[in-house]
Amino acid sequence: MSTLDTAAARARGHQQAQAHSPENATLRGDQRRTALLGALDALLQDSTLEAINISEISRRAGVTRSAFYFYFENKAAAVAALMEQMYDDTAAAAAHLTGEGSPQERIEGTIRGLFASWDRHEHLCRATLEARASSPAVRELWDADRESFVPVVAAMIEAERAAGRAPGGVPATTLATVLLELNDRMLERVALGGPLAREDLVEGVVAVWLRTIYGRTS
Repeated sequence: MSTLDTAAARARGHQQAQAHSPENATLRGDQRRTALLGALDALLQDSTLEAINISEISRRAGVTRSAFYFYFENKAAAVAALMEQMYDDTAAAAAHLTGEGSPQERIEGTIRGLFASWDRHEHLCRATLEARASSPAVRELWDADRESFVPVVAAMIEAERAAGRAPGGVPATTLATVLLELNDRMLERVALGGPLAREDLVEGVVAVWLRTIYGRTS
């Protein structure tokens, strides 16, 4: 065998070793999972979660049906994985609470940020609500995500009280929990429809937040 043949054989052997390495296996697994989530996200833009079947998701992702079940127990579990996008947007909206501006400006910025997130992920929000109704696991994840913001809002309330800008009273954690539950309900009404227009919802929710924290609406 010539030197060139030997070098080529070694190169092929190195490539084969790389292809079967744990790192590459993990990468391929990540790519398949990402493809499945991307396929589901795309399908949800034109259909409901109930109408989509797992074979359709797998086919669009270019993987087998069994591959779907390797990563997700069911469609609801896949929707739960997609919820991470909404969580990041919610965190960005919550950052307004401790930003610059008057209490009304900061709270309104938060509420409008939540609506903006809805606009970006409307199909996903609807699918999450649908999955939450039928899947305890998704419901628990949704609740856990919401509750993770309780310390953030409670800390803001405590800071406003310490600075003399908000009166004392009901524990800050209790108020934060109730206000976040209100936001939850607001987003449900946006998804399912209701008697109030969006601006009316924004105005009403902002007024409740201001009255609850500051005892006034301006």
